[in-house]
Amino acid sequence: MTRLTGSALRVTVFIGENDTWHHKPLYSEIVHRAHAAGLAGASVFRGIEGFGASSLIHTSRLLSLSEDLPVAIVVVDTEERVRAFLPQLDELVGEGLVILDDCEVIRYVGRESGSDKTDMKGKRSL
Repeated sequence: MTRLTGSALRVTVFIGENDTWHHKPLYSEIVHRAHAAGLAGASVFRGIEGFGASSLIHTSRLLSLSEDLPVAIVVVDTEERVRAFLPQLDELVGEGLVILDDCEVIRYVGRESGSDKTDMKGKRSL
């Protein structure tokens, strides 16, 4: 089981939901590459409204013409591992924003394979 505590680096990538890499969603390619690189974890968050360098507002509101909503991919790991991953992001992200933040990991614990699982209501199951 991987443990990560203390000082870390967070990379956040802001792209469009419709951005692709070889006909696959770009956010999926970034997550899969982060996993293959052995990074501690990655999460994708879909925005409901936003704009970037193009100054076009993208929104999920009904009757909106835009469906290319903003997406944020967040990865946290040691500074060394995150910085080693940056060249891959440079290759993948043609349009978007990539930011780095120092952070402190308070708790990072995963499930051990084969262990009990807890559902959303706190009930344990096998």
